[in-house]
Amino acid sequence: MPKASRSRTQRTTTAVAVTLLAATALTGPPAAADDHPPSADLRADVNQDGRVDVTGGSDEAGEDSWRPGRGAVFLANVDDDSRRCRTRPGDLDRIDPAVDTRLAACHDAADEKVNGRRDAADLAPLRIAPTEVGDDATGHVTVPSAQRPYVRLFVRRDGRLRVLRGPLTAAELRAGVELALEGRDIVRDPRRWNGLVDVALTVRGQGHRSSDRVRLKVAPVLFQNDLQRAQSVFAAKPGPGSGAVPGGVGAGYRPREWKPFASSLRRAARAAGLADRDVTFTAGTRQWWREIWRQDMVEPTVASVPAPGGRVHTMRVLLRSPMKWLSPDGGETTLSRSGRLLFRDFRGPDVGVVQQFAPGREPDGMDLQNATGNFESLPPSPGHPQGRVLYGTDPLRQPDASYVKMIEAQAQQPSVTIDTSWLLVGHVDETVHVVRADNARGWTLAVADPRQALGLLRRTQSAGQGGQRMFAATSMPDKPTVDELLADEKFLADNAKAAGHIDGQIRALLRQTGLSERDLVRLPVLYTMATVHPEIPEGAVALSPSIPNGLSLTSRDYAAPDPHGPRFRGRDLFRDAAEKALATGGVRVHWVENFAWAHLAGGEVHCATNALRDTSGTARWWTRRMA
Repeated sequence: MPKASRSRTQRTTTAVAVTLLAATALTGPPAAADDHPPSADLRADVNQDGRVDVTGGSDEAGEDSWRPGRGAVFLANVDDDSRRCRTRPGDLDRIDPAVDTRLAACHDAADEKVNGRRDAADLAPLRIAPTEVGDDATGHVTVPSAQRPYVRLFVRRDGRLRVLRGPLTAAELRAGVELALEGRDIVRDPRRWNGLVDVALTVRGQGHRSSDRVRLKVAPVLFQNDLQRAQSVFAAKPGPGSGAVPGGVGAGYRPREWKPFASSLRRAARAAGLADRDVTFTAGTRQWWREIWRQDMVEPTVASVPAPGGRVHTMRVLLRSPMKWLSPDGGETTLSRSGRLLFRDFRGPDVGVVQQFAPGREPDGMDLQNATGNFESLPPSPGHPQGRVLYGTDPLRQPDASYVKMIEAQAQQPSVTIDTSWLLVGHVDETVHVVRADNARGWTLAVADPRQALGLLRRTQSAGQGGQRMFAATSMPDKPTVDELLADEKFLADNAKAAGHIDGQIRALLRQTGLSERDLVRLPVLYTMATVHPEIPEGAVALSPSIPNGLSLTSRDYAAPDPHGPRFRGRDLFRDAAEKALATGGVRVHWVENFAWAHLAGGEVHCATNALRDTSGTARWWTRRMA
């Protein structure tokens, strides 16, 4: 069957063949070696059905180009299917950038072996159709030099996939050849590599030459979103040498308060349908109190390709936070050491870890803008079938440019940004959270509302309950009364400023997302101005636990920090307001006690947890064209 798309060299070969046929009528048949001029026929899964059609023509049209809905795709093989990559004793605590480099360098694509059947499933199939050639024919499979560092080719010989070196023999060409392409990296900088690979086959023999080419595209890594069901939840627990941290950064951590946090988080997970084994707690480094922020160490993503039978083959790719830490003596800069837990506890079959950061960048203060609590995602919406990435910006503390470039290089989830410079920590998760909604798109944003919180304080005061102490059931050292707060002009001014900044965030979000003001879910949060480090300017922090800074367990189950708000007739007014507001979208709230474990240290439930989600319903990126 003639190929639907022929290269120039194939057309030349055909013309030569026609000339030889004409000459045969005059001079007789050509020499035996010319009975079978070479015909190159390289095939890939162009029609995206998870298999390569060798005998038919379904994978031929458009094989040398790529467009959504038509074009072969492949994975970056950055997982560890045989679990050969190990951390060494002391890796978690060593202040040495070489540790981070070594840990990130080990994965399946780092060697020239196919590490078992599971690893073979991560390779993209290529086939050379059987062709009649003379005994002197050879086949040469090549990739352009600029693309070569990003892929590796294997050939099946003697029943095993081996690295392809040198030409294919005439016997192999006659029998047909099984090839496999391994992706060695994701796209990080499109100026260096845009994710496309051109694989060419050239067959030579007896003075003839024929060529064929297929184009493939590497799978992008896509952020999961909060409407997707959590399959596993992970958090920290007190590590070696646990004890209250006196003064300075981390002074709020109280290890004895971990149990109420852990038990209430487990209860919330059970109510959402997760088993106890799906909620894990692990200790990190000796400086455990710096490393409890599981949200800040990683952003989980997924890469996927078509599989036979209409299925999808996926790989989780965990994007390590580019946040850096200075050693206590200021001598060395390393990535935040909590991220090394990803290599120890998560990397394995179908789970890879990628780190990306600017090597020469020195941390700005505590480098909080680069924690991955500052990188979230919005679910799919019109024109954005894979959703969008949301992150916070600050003129003085910009996120690592190379990390942002890597995210944008996936070219599937355009960025939405809001100003978080006014917040002490500076993360988008402090004020905004995606929640389910009964609107056209199925989701909306829950936002912190200090005006609502002040209104509830005034309601309490008007009811004659202004003498009650806020946060009475907590270990908060200072427990002001409602009357005292409402009489504090600085406190009122702080909340007015916070409300104005949140107004600005909302305007930016509505403009960039197309949501309307009436879609928003407003949740009561009180703010105060504070500072925790001499290198970080004063900023706003949540005085009452920030209810939007919680963890979605399913689209209908939300684990929120218990706000310990003012009480009226035996009920917490902040709780009541949040439960009613979220119930309008069919969302149930499960309260988690995180006041002393996370809140007093500057974070909440979301900051102290993370989740790997069910992404099976994610739209198939290879079929969708973005608006």
